[in-house]
Amino acid sequence: MHERKDIRNIAIIAHVDHGKTSLVDVMLKQSKVFRENQAVGNLIMDSGSLEREKGITIMAKNTAIEYNGVKINIIDTPGHADFSGEVERVISMADGCLLLVDAVEGPMPQTKLVLRHALGRGLATIVVINKIDRPEARVDEVTRRVQDLFLELATHAEQLDFHIIFSSAKEGYAVARLGDEGRDILPLLDLILTSVPPPQIQEGPFQMLVSNLDYDSHKGQIVIGRIFRGSLAPRDSVVLIGGEGVKETFMAAEVFTYLGLKRLKVDQVEAGDVVAISGISGASIGDTIASPDEPVALPRIEIGEPTVEMTFGVNTSPFAGREGRYCTTRQLRERLYRELETNLSLKVVDTDSPDTFLVKGRGELHLAIVIETIRREGYEFEISKPEAITRVIDGKLVEPMEALSIITRQEYIGVLTEMLSNRQAQMMDMRTDEHGNVHLVFQIPTKGLLGFRSFFLTSTRGESIMNTLFLGYEPWKGEIVSTRNGVLVASEQGVATPYGLNNAQGRGVTFIAPGTLVYEGMIVGLNTRVQDIPVNVCKEKQKTNVRSSTSDIAVKLTPPIKMDLEQAIDFVNKDELVEVTPKNIRLRKKLLTMHQRQRAAANTAKSQEG
Repeated sequence: MHERKDIRNIAIIAHVDHGKTSLVDVMLKQSKVFRENQAVGNLIMDSGSLEREKGITIMAKNTAIEYNGVKINIIDTPGHADFSGEVERVISMADGCLLLVDAVEGPMPQTKLVLRHALGRGLATIVVINKIDRPEARVDEVTRRVQDLFLELATHAEQLDFHIIFSSAKEGYAVARLGDEGRDILPLLDLILTSVPPPQIQEGPFQMLVSNLDYDSHKGQIVIGRIFRGSLAPRDSVVLIGGEGVKETFMAAEVFTYLGLKRLKVDQVEAGDVVAISGISGASIGDTIASPDEPVALPRIEIGEPTVEMTFGVNTSPFAGREGRYCTTRQLRERLYRELETNLSLKVVDTDSPDTFLVKGRGELHLAIVIETIRREGYEFEISKPEAITRVIDGKLVEPMEALSIITRQEYIGVLTEMLSNRQAQMMDMRTDEHGNVHLVFQIPTKGLLGFRSFFLTSTRGESIMNTLFLGYEPWKGEIVSTRNGVLVASEQGVATPYGLNNAQGRGVTFIAPGTLVYEGMIVGLNTRVQDIPVNVCKEKQKTNVRSSTSDIAVKLTPPIKMDLEQAIDFVNKDELVEVTPKNIRLRKKLLTMHQRQRAAANTAKSQEG
């Protein structure tokens, strides 16, 4: 075994919004991988449209820079807990990591999760206290809390001997000591070269673990991963070793390395580097690509189990097929199973119904991103309310539990604790910082978090932050009674009129505007009482000899509440569905007609009496 001193492989890990992608921007720009006159913008690695819209990293990505004759491969990872599977699948490519911690917020739940992964794999860790330029920065306290976190998670004494550097990714500098003048990011790059070990190269023929996949319309599937031993050139024969040990022989077409945002076509790739290879089809993340001389599989990537599930089905509403390009069961099934190739945290299970699939993920946001991605590709389908995944362990029913961390203001404590107590949450900690913010920590079943985010944002007026961390499984604590009011359900199909909506607003708030196409069973508003009621929003005002049919109606209407996909998923109950199309998101009852719903309610009442 020998070292390859011209390469360093690092992963950048942190809690969401602590500055990972901004730091990668600075490293790319100051390492001169772009031309002087090249316009590259900010948040360069967040290239997906959803990542840009939501302001978070969703998919782990590779890039590389060169500094002092050393190539530094950088893996930018997501910070949201729902996408922690992305961290788990790519961290095997790294020998070290940069752990970013916000100088104001300090270590957060996801910080603890990603650090546990890094220390468990024995990665050399550099702590970057970021955003030190902010006036409210608490660098000394945050440093102490980071040290406490290492004491809690370290498995070896040498892991406590970590390096700390201070930075402002926004201003583009890093310093080894507070008080030093910040000029550039070079002190961080120097520290990477000295404290992150170079790759250890094993002797033997070619062997590589597939950690990512891409697709090119001309080259076909492209496999991405780190080479653990040997070398590879175009037209070399390789063996793809799948999850069940199935082996298939291919010829590598082209080989690439990374620099900046580009893939560079090269004549040969060597062990220790992160590379891309074309010419291999049917590969999955976790597979091994090896030389035919010694086709031995590497340990597969281990991914944590999903905690939330929901059903996906073909659209069965009266408007089915009007707005989507892909509307059939076959097309939906193919797309969901294709998602499994790159989304390791996701699981898809066929159900007893040929038109419905059970999809399992890490959380509501994880599933919402899958839904939004598929929707934008032209698919039309319907989804159910998310539910926590339970298990039976030693004959006992158990459910997933999470730590809920909230940073809020004093005036919101009462409403939050009342709502969370109704969701079976237990307060574990409460403290106030010097800025008047209150830090609350609850232990709560995953089912208690379903639908909570929308309430949280509304009740705290967007002035609070919540984060979660999966803890494990505990005995089932019983059902949570829904606190949502009933809904206004359209009683017939047609076009919503101002007069009909005005009558509906006498019963509650509405979700649609005049001119909206509706069908019987579609949810058009929220009732002020707990029961559902049918409303005819298509009713028109009749003319009389005194007034016209439209007089005085438009001015009386309250603007409708518009829900995005995540809010719609939070809102629906078990007897309701979200209809998702490329153009619209509609809420509906599973049983569309009033007669069907009344008969189902009567059958339920009979079974309970029996």
